[in-house]
Amino acid sequence: MMRGIFVTGTDTGIGKTHVAASLVRALRAQGVAAIGMKPVASGCEQTAEGLRNSDALDLLAASAQAIDYALVNPYAFADPISPHLAAADAQATIEPLHIAEAFTRLQAQADFVVVEGVGGWLAPLGESVMQADIVRALDLRVLLVVGLRLGCLNHALLTARAIEADGCRLSGWIGNRIDVDMIRVEDNIETLRRRIQAPLLGIAEHVGHSRCNDGIIELDDAARTLLAAASN
Repeated sequence: MMRGIFVTGTDTGIGKTHVAASLVRALRAQGVAAIGMKPVASGCEQTAEGLRNSDALDLLAASAQAIDYALVNPYAFADPISPHLAAADAQATIEPLHIAEAFTRLQAQADFVVVEGVGGWLAPLGESVMQADIVRALDLRVLLVVGLRLGCLNHALLTARAIEADGCRLSGWIGNRIDVDMIRVEDNIETLRRRIQAPLLGIAEHVGHSRCNDGIIELDDAARTLLAAASN
């Protein structure tokens, strides 16, 4: 039974954390003990407790209980650069097995784990390690967040194709309206709905939009769909 989902995006900065944290909250609202995980994060701030990443902290805040930060974010790097470069600078190697061990410990504390990737799907994690390796190690399906702006059709269709080519399973996609002035956004959504061979699970208003309620989006339907898939 699937007890989690891997959230990826069409690019960096398109709202993966916004969607992932809101999904955790939506699952919790339905009585599911859900927690978030950010296995790899670059762009971390040095604190008294060590390196901390704002995305991982957002997921931690949305989660059902207090969790050891090291389990939520096993690989934290200071510089806001591609994770394979950040890891090399830190003389570290990102190991999917280590991430899987942390994931297993999180699973023991929750009903469902929402795992957020880093950057876009093909952002490398090492010389030979890609995000697909993490998905396979965790045996998860993928949820794609599409940043709705000019160019999103190409980005989304290429990402969906890459996920399939990597042998991973796309459970669905969510559109995030990062460009509130995008022209013919509904036509773009319909184009993606017809061409991506996975269901549209929701459209999110980007943080700061007048229709976005305090930065929280409603993903109740998406949560129900993912839970139904988990029970099959």
